[in-house]
Amino acid sequence: MFDPDKWQEIFSTIRKNKLRTFLTGFSVAWGIFMLIILLGSGRGLENGIKEQFKDDATNSIWINQGTTSMAYKGLKPGRNIRFTNDDHFSLKNMPNVEHAAGRFSIWENTTISYKNQYATYDIIATHPDYAFLEKLQVNKGRFINDLDIKEFRKSVALGEVVERELFKGEPAVDKYIMVAGIPFKVVGVFTDPGGDRDLNRVYIPISTAQRVFNRGNRVNQLSVTVSDVTAEESNQMVESIRRDISKRHTIHPDDKRALFIWNTLEQYKKFLSLFASIRIFIWIIGIGTLIAGIVGVSNIMIVVVKERTREIGIRKALGATPGSVIGLILQESVLITAFAGYFGLIAGVGLLEIISPYFSDSENFFRSPGVDLRVALTATGILVLAGTMAGFIPARKASAIRPIEALRNE
Repeated sequence: MFDPDKWQEIFSTIRKNKLRTFLTGFSVAWGIFMLIILLGSGRGLENGIKEQFKDDATNSIWINQGTTSMAYKGLKPGRNIRFTNDDHFSLKNMPNVEHAAGRFSIWENTTISYKNQYATYDIIATHPDYAFLEKLQVNKGRFINDLDIKEFRKSVALGEVVERELFKGEPAVDKYIMVAGIPFKVVGVFTDPGGDRDLNRVYIPISTAQRVFNRGNRVNQLSVTVSDVTAEESNQMVESIRRDISKRHTIHPDDKRALFIWNTLEQYKKFLSLFASIRIFIWIIGIGTLIAGIVGVSNIMIVVVKERTREIGIRKALGATPGSVIGLILQESVLITAFAGYFGLIAGVGLLEIISPYFSDSENFFRSPGVDLRVALTATGILVLAGTMAGFIPARKASAIRPIEALRNE
């Protein structure tokens, strides 16, 4: 029940001890402010790391060629490993493999032209599944498909940047462009939600490129996506892939320099586990800082009770119940804690909102720091609970004061 006299008394006490109340409230505000800033910074770091993975499938395995460093079966070290179509076919048929693709770049001539427009872009020869590995989204036409591979078609899929710069607003699909001096039909235009790296590229069927650019059956890089497996199972797949390719190319089983394999799923799950630990650590540090402020509030309330011992004794002599005394002390404690904490909460959220736009388009490992509504509500709940805890012990002490002893107190 709202009691204006009680609130008037609380505000009167606060006005009489402005400096003490300010310093106590500041410690609480600083605690919640640091908690929000730490949580927001942790979110910014997590967003930045996730953005680095956004450009590629997080369940992918990438295999790159290396050079042998160990002699094996009569073959000397120093051999350059060269992948072939057989390696791609073998990977595609392995258990738990969803998509598989080989690729290589055309570096002899990177000029692409349409009518009188000329520019240089990355020309990538690959398989249709590569769109899944790079998480490309086709917004016009289609990506290269299996029929393009089978029939050695001169088909090409363009990144949005390539389409915009070459065609100047003109529809690109079904038009012919010159790729390294050879006519190719545009079958689609794609975008890359994870970034603009792929938008300056064009993709052509790998079988066509092997014929046209005299690459035989060579492939420079292999990649696969795996089905829903654990990090441990993906590591087992990495070892299976290593054994399979090592056997085909006569590589020593322990030669780690002949093949370089990057397991994105393992690294992604390691980062997720790391950030879960960071969040726990941040909460421990933030709550520890908050507790320091709460202890200050509790100490101040003990002083308040001591200063008002005679007053409390008179109240009890006039019929005040222990519950009303406890309520008075708790209300003052919760008021100071909640108000100061809410100010710290608003200051923390406000600072994150101010700096967040400066990191929204960042390409580094810190991006869009901030806290969500659930965290803010949780922090508010902690404040209310903390205020109650801070005032409870002094309130219990005040309710236990005997009127006759309080009246003797000087």
